[in-house]
Amino acid sequence: MTGYGRAEAEFHNKKITVEIKSLNSKQFDINLRIPSVYKDKEVEIRNKLLQIIERGKVDFTIVIDSSDKSPANKINRCIVESYYNEIKEIARTLEIKEPDDWFSVLLRLPETIKTEAIESDEEEWRMICQAIDEASKTFIRFRIQEGEMLEKVFIEKIQNISILSKEIEKYESERIEKIRVRIRESFHKMEIPYDENRFEQEMVYYVDRLDISEEKARLSNHLSYFSETMTTEKSQGRKLGFIVQEIGREINTLGSKSNHAGMQKIVVQMKDELEQVKEQILNVL
Repeated sequence: MTGYGRAEAEFHNKKITVEIKSLNSKQFDINLRIPSVYKDKEVEIRNKLLQIIERGKVDFTIVIDSSDKSPANKINRCIVESYYNEIKEIARTLEIKEPDDWFSVLLRLPETIKTEAIESDEEEWRMICQAIDEASKTFIRFRIQEGEMLEKVFIEKIQNISILSKEIEKYESERIEKIRVRIRESFHKMEIPYDENRFEQEMVYYVDRLDISEEKARLSNHLSYFSETMTTEKSQGRKLGFIVQEIGREINTLGSKSNHAGMQKIVVQMKDELEQVKEQILNVL
């Protein structure tokens, strides 16, 4: 969900710059920084960006630079002169010293600075909307490029997990036989007599508890579902996140049931591949 878009436009003696930045977030959270004259357009901007971005922590900025050097704030000469004369009269009447820094005193008094009201311009706003559209297109292109990169990463990691899950099979029969031999050796060392039939019955129960057929089947289904979901056109970031959680549960169960050094090593490798998917899944819209 990270993205960046920027566009510029010229209107008379003004340069309009629109910038859109987006970071990962579960919801749509936007911070607007726009000229005060267009504060009434906030809702319109929010709705426009929501349709484009859908979710993410967004910083949106409109900057208008004018080559007009005339200041918007001006000193109110009449008010300043009135204050000046009045203060001099009070100082003379009360026989007190006049201020050393007249400007510092006068300019802090009320209404000595007047601000010329700036009105919104519909033609200028149309130019701003065009700049927003252009910045949005750049933003979307940025996301598409990142999405293509992430798709390659996900395909690679999911395929790696699938390959690793198949490598577990070569250890399954081996680990059962090792468990059988280990238990027999323990009985012999402790010189404990046992019934062979009862031993085999207990082994069936023990092996059943360590059986990972269901976990492997579910893991395979989750991996296929992830790949299938990833190719759909609709935004599926949240759904992919849930599937990754299910993949993680099956891998953890395989690890707890493995009871074999070789299998546990493979499980660690699978977890490493999945962790890399988790790190990037928040970038998916």
